[in-house]
Amino acid sequence: MKFKPQLSFLKFVFGCFFLLNLFSVDLNAQDLRVEPPNWWVGMEMNNIQLMVHAEDISTYQPKLKYDGVQIAEVHQADSPNYLFIDLSISEEAKAGTFEIKFKKKGAKNLSFDFSLNSREKSAKDYVSFNHEDVVYLITPDRFANGNTKNDVVETLRETKVDRNNNYARHGGDIQGIIDHLDYISDMGFTSIWSSPLLTNDMESSSYHGYAITDFYEVDPRFGDLELYKELSQKASEKGIGLIMDMIANHSGSGHWWMDDLPFSNWLNYQDLYEEGKDIPNSNHKRSTNQDPYGSELDSKIMHKGWFVPTMPDLNQENPYLAKYIIQNSIWWVETLGLHGIRQDTYPYPNKAFMSDWAGAIMKEYPNFNIVGEEWTTDQLLVGYWQQGQNNSDGYNSNLRSVMDFPMQMKIVQALNEGNEGWGNGLTKIYEGLANDFYYPRPKDVMIFPDNHDMDRIFTQLNKDIGKTKMALGLILSLPRTPQIYYGTEILMENSDKRGDHGLIRTDFPGGWEGDAQNAFTGENLTDKQLDFQSFLKKILNFRKTSEAILEGEMVHFAPFDGIYPVFRIHENEIVAVFLNTNDTSKNVDLSKFEELNLSGKQFNNVVEDSNISWENNLQLKPGFTMYSSKE
Repeated sequence: MKFKPQLSFLKFVFGCFFLLNLFSVDLNAQDLRVEPPNWWVGMEMNNIQLMVHAEDISTYQPKLKYDGVQIAEVHQADSPNYLFIDLSISEEAKAGTFEIKFKKKGAKNLSFDFSLNSREKSAKDYVSFNHEDVVYLITPDRFANGNTKNDVVETLRETKVDRNNNYARHGGDIQGIIDHLDYISDMGFTSIWSSPLLTNDMESSSYHGYAITDFYEVDPRFGDLELYKELSQKASEKGIGLIMDMIANHSGSGHWWMDDLPFSNWLNYQDLYEEGKDIPNSNHKRSTNQDPYGSELDSKIMHKGWFVPTMPDLNQENPYLAKYIIQNSIWWVETLGLHGIRQDTYPYPNKAFMSDWAGAIMKEYPNFNIVGEEWTTDQLLVGYWQQGQNNSDGYNSNLRSVMDFPMQMKIVQALNEGNEGWGNGLTKIYEGLANDFYYPRPKDVMIFPDNHDMDRIFTQLNKDIGKTKMALGLILSLPRTPQIYYGTEILMENSDKRGDHGLIRTDFPGGWEGDAQNAFTGENLTDKQLDFQSFLKKILNFRKTSEAILEGEMVHFAPFDGIYPVFRIHENEIVAVFLNTNDTSKNVDLSKFEELNLSGKQFNNVVEDSNISWENNLQLKPGFTMYSSKE
């Protein structure tokens, strides 16, 4: 009789212990977010900082036991839900996986398996894009839908696909790019720059990719990390490098950390954000980076103002955030075997940080290339950012390549103005190129006819095919690194609504099942589209092996009678390029070019496959003409 109550009491005690244990497990069996999720042995950057996020993680003590790896220091943040752990990785450390334990008295231990991987290639084997490449810029949501099953991901905020809405998602993805690598290669492109492919978990307009909400995750509507790696590998096998679009200036307002920011100064104007007050947008006065007379106020609003309200401005002056961004960039280069980086909104972040960021990447990968976006038509401001520029303030950007917005504008203006004058028409191109003395390396400057943020070149040139051929032909002939936006090859345009970004980023025909036209195969393209596609393909593929264009000196002559002559000269080849902006053919006296000693040489017309002998006169057709003479 006495035994049963004792047994019941024991059952009660055991039950309570079991429930408490379950409670403890439920409380502590939480997901640990650790970024970066892995690293590599043999890296130049062998002291890394892990950002760990979990409820009350700051009350835990991290421990690890692995030969060659030590916890150098642990930092708490303002939020109790973060720890920043400095790991020191010695040269003796071997590839492998080890457990990082998080201990707290009276609580169940938490743990995370962290991997140190072997590098697939050494730093010197990372050969980046350069002036020998032509870069194909793609907006992946609008290029090709290779997998309709990932069009909608219900766990993300924007779940609708609507091809009739220019600002909705259309379903293009990584698989769509992979499926058409043969087309890209056959056209003559040697690098792909894709708009960002990382998760943009935003309420709307998430298709463009520039409001990243997870810097370590591929947007599942585009694919996953393994597919991203496959794109890089398969592109490389076809001689095509992959350039990743990165953003150091801002994140998306839907980023996971926005509800629990680690520090009170993780964002610029964070106090206003947390108080629910209006936040100033950037004034976009990029000249404050160089202006010797600029006010502190203008500089502050430029660098700390938010790009748009849905893109919180990151504070790179916070050392933990600065380390986070640098490590993230290197992580992606190493993970994907990247061919280069395009950095968005380059002048907007803290410029000292941007020098450190680029410098860290170039230190890790000495043969690498980064192109920075400085959207200004002032050559002085663009050139300021190129590595090697003798800036009066002593600033060194560590940035090899910059984007040639000044020349893009001059080419469009010149062709639309027609006849040259004292400073108009073709003279603008001539004078603009004469200013190349300012660039430390003009060949590393990225020239383009248009991009994802501006009217299509065919629209800018008022749907004039002859002018569009002159623009593209010249761009591919200059001592520059050319970039061409997808669809330019078939005269895609947005003339019905200039400036409309959604229309600029129109779907590439043939990328979706049932499309009436197919630009990949040529099916149902107009004669004009097919002709332009063929024109561009010929020049692109010619350029790939032209020693004169890739390595030759350039000599140009002042425009005359609506004609602009450009020569690229190499010991084994001479390329002669003519722009004739007249409506009729012109007879050109070749004695004007006698200093080049071309008399009697045989030239082949690159586009029309005809031959001429360089004698006394040349009958020059309207538009673009390219001749090549090889030894």
